[in-house]
Amino acid sequence: MGNPKTLSLILFSLFAITSAKVFFEERFEDGWENRWVVSDWKKDESTAGVWNHTSGKWNGDPDDKGIQTSEDYRFYAISAEFPEFSNKDQTLVFQFSVKHEQKLDCGGGYMKLLSGEVDQKKFGGDTPYSIMFGPDICGYSTKKVHAILNYKETNHLVKKEVPCETDQLSHVYTFIIRPDATYSILIDNVEKQTGSLYTDWDLLPPKQIKDPEAKKPEDWDDKEYIPDPEDKKPEGYDDIPKELPDPDAKKPEDWDDEEDGEWTAPTIPNPEYNGPWKPKKIKNPNYQGKWKAPKIDNPDFKDDPEVYVYPNLRYVGIELWQVTFSPFVLSSSNCSQVTDDIVLYQVKSGTLFDNVLVSDDPEYAKQLAEETWGKQKDAEKAAFEEAEKKKADEEETNEDAAGSDAEDEDETDDVEGEDSDAETKEDKDSEDEEEVHVGFLSSDVVPNQRYLFVSILISFAYFTFAG
Repeated sequence: MGNPKTLSLILFSLFAITSAKVFFEERFEDGWENRWVVSDWKKDESTAGVWNHTSGKWNGDPDDKGIQTSEDYRFYAISAEFPEFSNKDQTLVFQFSVKHEQKLDCGGGYMKLLSGEVDQKKFGGDTPYSIMFGPDICGYSTKKVHAILNYKETNHLVKKEVPCETDQLSHVYTFIIRPDATYSILIDNVEKQTGSLYTDWDLLPPKQIKDPEAKKPEDWDDKEYIPDPEDKKPEGYDDIPKELPDPDAKKPEDWDDEEDGEWTAPTIPNPEYNGPWKPKKIKNPNYQGKWKAPKIDNPDFKDDPEVYVYPNLRYVGIELWQVTFSPFVLSSSNCSQVTDDIVLYQVKSGTLFDNVLVSDDPEYAKQLAEETWGKQKDAEKAAFEEAEKKKADEEETNEDAAGSDAEDEDETDDVEGEDSDAETKEDKDSEDEEEVHVGFLSSDVVPNQRYLFVSILISFAYFTFAG
């Protein structure tokens, strides 16, 4: 009998495939190495990282494995080929799960779709791609989902910000592009963003622009508030002095009017003075709002009804660059721009990819996510919490042991201190009785003895610091 889990997945796939087109699906079961090609990128520099086939440190099913980066400060590149297809007149669904077990500080979990002919053994950071999609974390400010579309050999980033998950558990990321040029981004089967390729990427010039010839009419009233014409200045308002003599000031006793002149008290601000009178403001009944230039059709706009089309999709790839950054970069909201925007980078290894899908059916993608991630998420979370508890208990035990060692050292120091005091007293008594000098470098030491001792000190220093 086969594995019940595998059989159920096969039956599920056979049922769903009747309506869905699955161009590529990878669950990293046995034989996955035959479907994926590890690139030689950076091997000649000895900086190529190794992929591990694993279910991770914590998981919901130890038999459900993916591929995980295993070494820090390394480059990773791996790809798989599928039968070439075009998404013209059909929906494109790109989905995968990713888990950052390493508590990621700065790095990405993107995957790429590539078109045309690619030398998979040379696949790397400079290889052109069609779509790059997935989470990006960098410092405290960048925690979002990137969706980059290549249009006419230029990479365009989505303009809307979609927050990504930042914990150490598995999450499913789904990117859907439809023939009407609309899109959706989902995380864990929940839609987080939707919109249009026309407005949320700068793939084409805008359909309309502000009329450069338009000018604000002279009689346009854009004052939201105006002085109240009914408000009147109170009688005597202008007679209120700005300053008053200080009532607490007193004439100095040594003040001489004949020599110093007539004494006058210094002044202080008048609390009743409110500055020049101004009428209160009221809402302008004729307010027309802030003037905006009217929109006109953009003469440079040329519609492309196939803006969503990728005519020869053929590969899926993962390409990672793991490198350390300065604290300035980690705190910058633009840290992803430190590298070329086609390079996916990480600071620490431990990112695990699984359940990759390229299809035309969002419903099939949803069912696949539920059959895999959905059935395992609770068990994975429980395993993670257990691992964290075990880690915390071990740290507490180590801290207690360290504290106990410190107390033992203090007691030993106390005993040694008492012995030292006794020895010091005995030495002092001996010095008083015999008038013996113990300074090795003093002039009372025989020259030959002093020379020998200095030589020993020099030799000790040399072998300690130089060797």
